[in-house]
Amino acid sequence: MKKKTVVSLGIGAALGAGIGVLLAPKSGKETRKDLKNKIEELRNKLKKIDKQDIKNYVEERINKIEEQLKDLDKEKVIKIAKEKAKRIEKECKELSKYIKTKSEPVLEEAIEAVRKKAVEATKKSIAKLEA
Repeated sequence: MKKKTVVSLGIGAALGAGIGVLLAPKSGKETRKDLKNKIEELRNKLKKIDKQDIKNYVEERINKIEEQLKDLDKEKVIKIAKEKAKRIEKECKELSKYIKTKSEPVLEEAIEAVRKKAVEATKKSIAKLEA
């Protein structure tokens, strides 16, 4: 088998396993554990391959996938969502303040409705992430 084919199969298997595990209806903790197990299985299969350059390439990619997996940490996602929610609310308030200075009551009501909906949507998103 050609080197590119073997590497492509390895990467495809790793990505397929990762995506499959991430889309499974399990908790984030269980999903990350399953993905970690799949990566370990891939590592064990990799040890059986003789060509060192293929091993090195696939090992490097596995390490990158694991680093990306760490970024899926629930607390990190919640923190980012809360920061985004604060920025959205700030932007809405600034827009509202601007509109008030221009004395446009129709726009004031509309932007206040947008602000309320944005706050509601971000709170629901954060609540889902924290659940």
